[in-house]
Amino acid sequence: MSESNSPPIPQPKTFGLLGNLPQLNLEAPVQSMVQLAEEYGPIFRIDLPGRSEIFISGHELVKDACDESRFDKNVWAPLRSVRAFTGDGLFTSETEEPNWQKAHNILLPSFSQSAMRGYHEMMVDIAVQLIQKWSRLNPDESIDVPEDMTRLTLDTIGLCGFNYRFNSFYRDQPHPFITSMVRALSEAMHQLQRLNIQDKLMVVTKRQYRHDIQFMYSLVDKIIAERKQKPDEAGQDLLSHMLNGKDPATGESLDDENIRYQIITFLIAGHETTSGLLSFAIYYLLKHPECLQKAYEEVDRVLTDPVPTYAQVRQLPYIRMILNESLRLWPTAPAFSLFAKEDTLLAGKYPLAKGESVNVLVPRLHRDRAVWGEDAEQFRPERFEDPSQIPHHAYKPFGNGQRACIGQ
Repeated sequence: MSESNSPPIPQPKTFGLLGNLPQLNLEAPVQSMVQLAEEYGPIFRIDLPGRSEIFISGHELVKDACDESRFDKNVWAPLRSVRAFTGDGLFTSETEEPNWQKAHNILLPSFSQSAMRGYHEMMVDIAVQLIQKWSRLNPDESIDVPEDMTRLTLDTIGLCGFNYRFNSFYRDQPHPFITSMVRALSEAMHQLQRLNIQDKLMVVTKRQYRHDIQFMYSLVDKIIAERKQKPDEAGQDLLSHMLNGKDPATGESLDDENIRYQIITFLIAGHETTSGLLSFAIYYLLKHPECLQKAYEEVDRVLTDPVPTYAQVRQLPYIRMILNESLRLWPTAPAFSLFAKEDTLLAGKYPLAKGESVNVLVPRLHRDRAVWGEDAEQFRPERFEDPSQIPHHAYKPFGNGQRACIGQ
């Protein structure tokens, strides 16, 4: 199909310089995009101040865009904004930046099965703290599940990755790192929604933003400095690999600045996504008592020791199905962006110029009825009983290809 007779990409009505901004709920942007996809179909365009974005969610379109010979990860506006404090960390670096491949090669062993086995005891340590907290509550007391899942995941990553104890379960309020991180992330996203003149007037907000970034840096720099003083205390955790590892391709190591960026990247991207997944999984189990009962039965059958072993945890297929189905319905990384390496036609229909990008709207992809059936909106963990039956590129909660989440 030639460019001249390609179908137009649907777009909502625009409002002058604001483009489609008035049609978005800035407090729930993902839900706004999902609603637009429901109205305009598997591909649509929106205009925002200073930029235009194409979103895709149909399986056939996404499958074509995930062809790594023609497309690569695009560090799009939300990630570019976060680079203010994550720099060229794994998640926010361009593929051609030297530190991406170097860090990827050095850190990959940290996520092997043998490495996971080594982290197991520390994971149990933090999980026990959560269980003890909940077991002490009275029957009429409520639990803030997302808040406790944040404590669980932050403390687990801190201990397993850097031998650092945030001790979140011993605090009434979130750890100051969490407070600064949440504020910094919120400000980074709000900057994308402001006109330039508005942004220049946010003097107090920007001062707080700089303070929050500096606080995160100071904590991470302290973790690095303490490890350098006592290098043998933590064995082979993530920080040890970063400080001592060499890229097998170049023989080079990571410098301290990049290690700082990597630690912040893992603390942010790792804990927030996992916390969201666990919160959604618990929500869906409480909404579906028949699934909860099956989960109970599997756990009672497999976890026969007072403390679960690593081997036992790997023998929980129904729990894995629950997690996969929770990620299908509400992926905690709800979008990723890909750019065309050369001029191309997306799915043989839509012309894209070299460098032009498309954004994959994962919640809608995961609800494509052509793939998932008429019950695509329903929570049904059994969909993942045989993952080989799920079409390639129909399930993308971790991104795509070589740039997919290293810790999945």
